[in-house]
Amino acid sequence: MTALTDGRRAPGPHHGDLLTIGQLAHRSGLAASALRYYESLGLIHATRTTGGQRRYTRGTLRRIAFVRAAQRVGLSLDEAKVALDRLPERPAPSGTEWDRVAESWQSRIDEQIAELELLKRKLSGCIGCGCLSLSRCALYNAGDRAAEAGPGARYLLTRDPAEGPEPVSPDADDLGAE
Repeated sequence: MTALTDGRRAPGPHHGDLLTIGQLAHRSGLAASALRYYESLGLIHATRTTGGQRRYTRGTLRRIAFVRAAQRVGLSLDEAKVALDRLPERPAPSGTEWDRVAESWQSRIDEQIAELELLKRKLSGCIGCGCLSLSRCALYNAGDRAAEAGPGARYLLTRDPAEGPEPVSPDADDLGAE
């Protein structure tokens, strides 16, 4: 420990407070490659030794836990970064600062809950009816919108199933013709 002449500890991280990437991986449960990726995104930060090795403060464990919690509730890494950018790196964020960030997620979490409840209702209905029909399925083909795009396996030709089947081009008389 680095001490000042009056016995107080010098400011900043000290050698005993820093974790290697291996130690951080072990403590966080993430692979070192994931930690390097998080660092490249700016989610966590490391200092470097004179030999170029990464060293992380113990507070980095909190940041990683925060990112993992964000992912569990369905937030993206970009959304987690926006939240983390509102927090101070040093000193460690206070409970009040963490609470403010968590509160900012409430509407996003509420939206996800509503979407999941809707999906659950639709999925329960789908499993319950057993139709397995894309012409009647309210989950994947509401209002039989695939029929409007023409015959054939329209969803296999779709790049984004959430947007529906690709439109039929006006000059295509036969889907099999080239």
